[in-house]
Amino acid sequence: SCGQLFCGSCRESLEQRGVTNCPTCRAVFDISPKEQVRLLRQLVARSDGRHTQYAQYNLGLCYADGFGVVQDDAKALRWLRLAADQGQPSAQFNLGGCYMHGTGVAQDVAEAIRWVHLAADQGDAPAQTLLAQLSM
Repeated sequence: SCGQLFCGSCRESLEQRGVTNCPTCRAVFDISPKEQVRLLRQLVARSDGRHTQYAQYNLGLCYADGFGVVQDDAKALRWLRLAADQGQPSAQFNLGGCYMHGTGVAQDVAEAIRWVHLAADQGDAPAQTLLAQLSM
């Protein structure tokens, strides 16, 4: 597994075109949430590579949402921070959300905005939208 979990409209679009495996690593899409978590853990344990930050980010989301694991804000924060520190924009945006809402960490609006700015500077659309709304 490359750590890039395809979901939502991207996955549906791929499946409509007959693509049933990840275009990056060829892993099968339809595996259980627990198996996805196992593959993500395996990927981050191997070594740092070009997909490690995506796997760390997705592990963070799994722990945040209780997808394939018991929901755990502390573990979610750990994985999101690892990915965010490596410059993964979606992780930066989500980490900003953790600070904004005090999820797994003390609420800190300044720190939240700092992370959202980092994501926006890399072109993360949700981060750019949020900053635009905040500046109104």
